[in-house]
Amino acid sequence: VQLQASGGGLVQSGGSLRLSCSASGLSLGEYAVHWFRQAPGKEREGVSCISSDSTTYYPDSVKGRFTVSRNNSLNTVYLEMNDLKPEDTAVYYCAAARSSTTSATPSSYNYWGQGTQVTVSS
Repeated sequence: VQLQASGGGLVQSGGSLRLSCSASGLSLGEYAVHWFRQAPGKEREGVSCISSDSTTYYPDSVKGRFTVSRNNSLNTVYLEMNDLKPEDTAVYYCAAARSSTTSATPSSYNYWGQGTQVTVSS
């Protein structure tokens, strides 16, 4: 089983990025997929989740700016990030759990991608 996160990069404040989480060895449509991020010196925090029943979760810090979606035929989950702010700078990870959870607790997830860097300049 492998998750691959991609799509990070350098963007100016107010810009947009789309991250992708692709999987091999499992069908993401049967899993809850959560996007986490971790900035230097900070704890890993959950920023968006789509559960196995397509329930979504967003914390207040990203609500209205981030959108999570899935394409089961491509076995990929996306994170569309708009109106990016310097405080969104972090390494972004996707994680999967075979349940309908939207938990933002990292230990709830069994499989993790390797992370992709997002840097937002002011």
